[in-house]
Amino acid sequence: MTDNSTFYTSQKWRHKREVILRRDGYQCQLSKRFGKNVPAQNVHHIFPREEFPEYTWESWNLISLCHDKHMAMHIATTGELSDEGIDLLRRTARKFGKPIPLRYQ
Repeated sequence: MTDNSTFYTSQKWRHKREVILRRDGYQCQLSKRFGKNVPAQNVHHIFPREEFPEYTWESWNLISLCHDKHMAMHIATTGELSDEGIDLLRRTARKFGKPIPLRYQ
């Protein structure tokens, strides 16, 4: 499943998304780092699923985010990871002992 609309409307994704939102208390985890309680609407793939399909369903690779924080993870014109998204990827890689891909070092 590489088509975004097919992936994000699948029953499997909707279930996984709900599991992650519940795990994170329906709160934006990046806002929470700064002591703010902001509701989360999105679940973000820290290692982009198009580049790292092997991590698509891994809970450690998913994080609940509010709309603003999720938009900050991507460059609007290209959809690629922004500097903030790359920083999150690096921190997550170190935390879970995953190699940091060369293009993100």
